[in-house]
Amino acid sequence: MRVEYVGLSEINGPLVVLDGVKDVFFEEVCEIILDNGQKRFGRVIMIEGEKAVIQVFEGTKGISLENVHTSFQGRPVEIPLSKEMLGRIFDGAGRPVDGLGDLFPDERRNINGMPINPVSRKYPRSCIVTGISAIDGMSTLIRGQKLPIFSSSGLSHNELAAQMVRQAKVQDDDSEFAIVFAAMGVKNDTAEFFRRDFEESGALQRVVMFLNLASDPIIERILTPRCALTAAEYLAFRHNMHVLVIMTDMTSYCEALREFSSSKGEIPSRKGYPGYLYSDLASLYERAGMIEGIPGSVTQVPILTMPNDDITHPIPDLTGYITEGQIVLERSLEQKGIYPPISVLPSLSRLMKDGIGKGFTREDHPSLSNQLFASYASVQEARSLASVIGEDELSELDKKYMIFGRRFEEEFVKQSIDENRTVEQTLDIGWQLLSELPKEALDRVDTALLQKYYSDEEENEIRQR
Repeated sequence: MRVEYVGLSEINGPLVVLDGVKDVFFEEVCEIILDNGQKRFGRVIMIEGEKAVIQVFEGTKGISLENVHTSFQGRPVEIPLSKEMLGRIFDGAGRPVDGLGDLFPDERRNINGMPINPVSRKYPRSCIVTGISAIDGMSTLIRGQKLPIFSSSGLSHNELAAQMVRQAKVQDDDSEFAIVFAAMGVKNDTAEFFRRDFEESGALQRVVMFLNLASDPIIERILTPRCALTAAEYLAFRHNMHVLVIMTDMTSYCEALREFSSSKGEIPSRKGYPGYLYSDLASLYERAGMIEGIPGSVTQVPILTMPNDDITHPIPDLTGYITEGQIVLERSLEQKGIYPPISVLPSLSRLMKDGIGKGFTREDHPSLSNQLFASYASVQEARSLASVIGEDELSELDKKYMIFGRRFEEEFVKQSIDENRTVEQTLDIGWQLLSELPKEALDRVDTALLQKYYSDEEENEIRQR
């Protein structure tokens, strides 16, 4: 028997409070019907005795204390799932917005997911190739990893996300590959950019897209990454697909969480964010991974914009603790006209060493990457010295480092927005650049690899002729 409650005791922002309720549970979905017949949905987020605090997904505009009838559904928030999701566009709560009608589900799942048993987790191996040299060569994305992109307002992270959607694939694996793309708090023109880019490139056929606009309710924004990850887990662990989840912008999600926490009257922590921000982010990021005995995998690339370019801000700070590295975009590179503006030195992939090299990419990949890091670090030292004494006063080796640095940024990091480089092309470019430097300066590469891949200046001149 379904019990219907008439009226409310309190309304506070996106929350309503109902007194005298019985037999309801945390996260339970409820249906709210206004006097004019309009339906809204919510979920129980707090229970105190016979008082239930309900989060209204569509917002509380038009709701008064007397004009509502509330009934509880006896289930948590769920979304319908089917392999037919591929190629479809949904709103932040998992409802179709592409005009193609409702999904006919194989099953429905709780959006909060089920934690992966740590004992059954499989260690991530093999890489996902993005076609972007600064990522594939220097901070390789490993299948089953969570590797965030730290950006700033105004940088080209949206273009980078779209390029990854178009180009990403699993290295040397014929299994089905899919992308779940979740956009949170984006403007209409940004949403249209993603939609048009995926449609025109043909990438939409392998994408499940969740769009939460800046004008949508903040409560829906809190649901968006959970809906996306539930879809990813379904495709990966039910249909054995390799799934890459790209979520942008996690800062919008965290700001929605801060506003929601304030509405509940919770005591704020750093910069007004709730004290449970770390555990909330962990509940999302830890849904990436691989399971023993199941071929599929879930890989995450969350994108977040750092307020005031501050990498110590709570959002990037806590994200860095939970995830396995980061890719950092730099404003000074963007101002030089370099796309993608990936700053190589602060970027790293902690799982990279276990998914590259012989049997994965190419035998020289680990050594080459280490040498490029070391040489580019020496470039920064040479530039600092040149800013004091002038470039003409530098030693011959430092002058070569200056040339190497300019070529590294212009030829290795920089590439066109539709350029899809293979791993071999990326590594070959790296060796061409290292050949600017004398052999004795390349102390991170063993002799056998130097003999095989290093070419001196005379050979370079002959090749150019």
